[in-house]
Amino acid sequence: MHTSLTRQSVPWEAVIAIDGTDPRHLPVPLASDPRVRTLALPRPVGAACARNLALAQSRTLYSNWADDDDEFTDNAMAVRLDTLQTTGVGWCAGWSRDLHPDGSTRLWECPTPPGRHEAGDVWTYWKSPADTIPIGPTTILARTDLMRAAPMGGLVQGEDYCTAVGITTLAPGILLPVPVYRYRKHPGQLTAQPGYDELESAAREHAWQYGRSLRSALRDHQPKPLLGDRLLEPAAGGQA
Repeated sequence: MHTSLTRQSVPWEAVIAIDGTDPRHLPVPLASDPRVRTLALPRPVGAACARNLALAQSRTLYSNWADDDDEFTDNAMAVRLDTLQTTGVGWCAGWSRDLHPDGSTRLWECPTPPGRHEAGDVWTYWKSPADTIPIGPTTILARTDLMRAAPMGGLVQGEDYCTAVGITTLAPGILLPVPVYRYRKHPGQLTAQPGYDELESAAREHAWQYGRSLRSALRDHQPKPLLGDRLLEPAAGGQA
């Protein structure tokens, strides 16, 4: 991940959450990079908590979370940052590629189609908890304040599902038909560990329900349209 960050064409800084292990294990290239700051946690707290605590230390206008065993494409930051700055939306995402041990890749196009999406629309492409998630969580570059408003869910896995649906429900954004992330497939990845599949359906159910409830709550509290100085209310029979 750090190597891929050094290839980006825009300024960046990284906050690394060291989840309860010895900070001296941090590789030398990262420890010696002034753009990298560390948050050493006194005991293991899990990915959700570690990422939330690290996000509180972010000093940049935009943020993107990522796993240390994956990588960004060379133009990942520039193409999404340019979109955010020129359009004013809250988030910008892209596609990802699975990166296999032999170096081959396979494109993953999320169910959400490319283009602009209004707040809450992305969740509608997640038809049921058992279906593929609507957007790649680690492909999302978003305003930091928006990301803090939709923190990682309190899950032991799949925590970034909650943040992905939270961010895209709170603000409009744009999905680019461009790969911005490489998700490395290997035996040591967390999703390949024993017992992971046993909780996956429950984690997806929680995140799906969260997205539906958040979307519903926000839409229920939207102000009703006004006509002159009168509030429009449905008439009998459902007509205005």
